[in-house]
Amino acid sequence: MRRVMVVLLGVALLAGVLTLASERSQRATPRNIILIGWDGAQREHVRECLQRGELPNLARLASEGKLVAIDILRTTDTKAGWTQILTGYEPEKTGVFSNGRYQPIPKGYTVFERLEQHFGADHIATVAVIGKKGNVDADPPTKVPAGPIEQRVRAGRPQAQQRLRQGRIIVENGVRYLAEPSKPFYNARQAMDVFINGLMRDDVVGAKTLELLERYKHKRFFFFVHFAEVDHQGHQYGENSEEYNDALISGDRWLGRIVQKLKELNLYDSTLIYVTADHGFDEGLKSHSDAPYVFLATNDKGVVRRGHSRRHRADHSGAVRGGPEAHRPAAGWSSVDQTLQSTHLVSRPAGGEGGAARREPRPPGEQPYEGSSPCLRRVKYASM
Repeated sequence: MRRVMVVLLGVALLAGVLTLASERSQRATPRNIILIGWDGAQREHVRECLQRGELPNLARLASEGKLVAIDILRTTDTKAGWTQILTGYEPEKTGVFSNGRYQPIPKGYTVFERLEQHFGADHIATVAVIGKKGNVDADPPTKVPAGPIEQRVRAGRPQAQQRLRQGRIIVENGVRYLAEPSKPFYNARQAMDVFINGLMRDDVVGAKTLELLERYKHKRFFFFVHFAEVDHQGHQYGENSEEYNDALISGDRWLGRIVQKLKELNLYDSTLIYVTADHGFDEGLKSHSDAPYVFLATNDKGVVRRGHSRRHRADHSGAVRGGPEAHRPAAGWSSVDQTLQSTHLVSRPAGGEGGAARREPRPPGEQPYEGSSPCLRRVKYASM
């Protein structure tokens, strides 16, 4: 059975945490979130590293909160994964189905935009520091000569084939061009304080993150920090390679440095950190075509099953702080959106009601979870 990826837990608690801060008195400490992505981190390999004591910072973080296993059930690639994590929507709503089938995410759908709208641009910093270029991107639409790409397609180059499928051929003055759509985060970037991608190396991503934490230390913030070396080393050397293992250790080292920076700034106690992955890796291979096994580690003590928090769990009868049906998740909404709505943090984007998300059968043996949205039923959580 072909596995397809849905939304991970990543930022499911973001809305509730920040809302609790905003609803308290003005003297209350602002609450911040850092979502750290280890692109392509396979759960079993992470578990083995933990057992060998190679990821001390991840272990320490989880000891303060939770470490959970997540099985994901939609496309296991980068564009689909991070789009779903950072919007809470399935691809039927965002148009981002995979690395080769995508469009710009509709305006207002990302967590960055919703936080900016709720708090106002002067009261929150939304930041993305990204290792990859191409699959976590905000580039505008492009038009390039089609000839060289078509030549690579005839030579059997998969990336060229993917580009040709995604774009469309147009002819101007007798010249063939390939017109390609904007990348997924094109719209979101316009509303954000910082969107930097293509940094490639973990050291560059980490150093830029520390610099930006210093810049925004006096402001409430949401950071997405994306480390790409695990995925890059997996594709080059394979999941069981020493290089892949070393990349996980690199991610852990930078997790420790980020935590230390927060402590130096006296921000750690008011910041929740989540570490997760967009997809895993095929066992022993250089691919992740069927790689649904990932994890979530956090210092958030409130994490419980299905992405809910003890601090802001909805009344599963449907009455969520304001009316029997007022905030029940619509079809296709994920844990992110359920938490957003149940805490009154942000409004749904235009067109957010209902949705075209397919109601796929639950995996064999998985029990329904009272009050969950269809999305939530397609993500399984367990202790690692």
